[in-house]
Amino acid sequence: MSTSIMLFTRDLRVRDNPALTAACRAEHVVPVFVFDDAILNGPFAAPDRVRFLLESLADLRASLRDLGGDLVVRRGDPVTEAARLAGRTGASSLAVADERSAYGTRRLGGLRELGMEVSAHPGITVVPPGELTPAGGDHYRVFTPYWRAWDAARRRPIADEPKAIRLPSGVRAGPLPRLADLISGSPSPEPTPGGERAGRRRMTRWLREAAADYDRAHDDLAADRTSRLSPYLKFGCISPLELANAGPSAFRRQLAWRDFHHQVAAAFPALARDDYRPRGHRWNSDEDALAAWRDGMTGVPIVDAGMRQLRSEGFMHNRARLITASFLTRDLGIDWRHGLRHFNDRLTDGDIADNAGNWQWVAGTGNNTRPGQVMSPLRQASRFDPHGDYVRRYVAELADIEGSRVHRPWTLPASGRRASAYPPPIIDID
Repeated sequence: MSTSIMLFTRDLRVRDNPALTAACRAEHVVPVFVFDDAILNGPFAAPDRVRFLLESLADLRASLRDLGGDLVVRRGDPVTEAARLAGRTGASSLAVADERSAYGTRRLGGLRELGMEVSAHPGITVVPPGELTPAGGDHYRVFTPYWRAWDAARRRPIADEPKAIRLPSGVRAGPLPRLADLISGSPSPEPTPGGERAGRRRMTRWLREAAADYDRAHDDLAADRTSRLSPYLKFGCISPLELANAGPSAFRRQLAWRDFHHQVAAAFPALARDDYRPRGHRWNSDEDALAAWRDGMTGVPIVDAGMRQLRSEGFMHNRARLITASFLTRDLGIDWRHGLRHFNDRLTDGDIADNAGNWQWVAGTGNNTRPGQVMSPLRQASRFDPHGDYVRRYVAELADIEGSRVHRPWTLPASGRRASAYPPPIIDID
């Protein structure tokens, strides 16, 4: 009887999972996830992401058991563990999601040396990196022409959900580890629940209740009308293609930005380390200012609100990400790599390609066609938090200040604010 290995990586779902569909063409399937120490010991190792991963794997295991199978859990090198499972089960094929990061490319190369039939399938992005290329180039360097090509591209059909999964006899599934077994530190106090089922509930509710208003409201900081689906996209708990097929045009454009950064990172693997477009920046080395930014204590309320939301939830509103990143790189003149590392440490949805691409865009070293663009935190606050509700939600010291005055607390008399609790701005921003 034929046996196939389904190696889960960043596609932790049973719906619209082309790799799983391909593996299920065999009579027996070995669904496996390998906790890779090379990843756990690297930038991925953030408590919020590992916590979300564990919850997503528990949900995936439950779904596979509902189909008659199970999730085999191992720890070590994915290529080595796949070889061991193939030897024990007689598996002759392996299916995996096609991930074009430098690490994903190395992993796929190692799998293809095992002597099995190895197939890589789309599923991490709507349009796989490399599928769209401009005339005379290997990847798009400017978003607008990419968006036009992306929006017009023919999409693959949604993959069928398996009707049943048969695990070969004698395969030990193994327990899921505890968070403390994998990483030190504690997750944010208000975390996003992980898993396909939680992701689909959130997706269904957002599409029904808020998607139609996305174009008007998604930048409104206080309204919090973003989809909050990014962690589920990061871990593949929901299908980006399914979401693109259902979402409004303004939201599809955001998914296209995500795909854009992935195709840039595939062509420029050093995106998280090196300037994509070096412009001779001379960055400041101000450790005190960097610490104030990280702690949400810059004295600039809109910046501090974003940084405190990140600390509290492992998430930050997208507009706040732009504001806080601009403040660090443009106002403080601090290297974007410091900001990228902090976001990687805190964000549940921390995706190397998307995170690095956005940081470089803001810093003027990436794919921004206006590299000199600076976002004034006060103008951004006036436009996207005009009544100050977002600031009051996350900066407790300013909760009693009414209206838009919350954005300039240093102009108020001491009787109108908790002067001793909230610092003055660390730089002059008036």
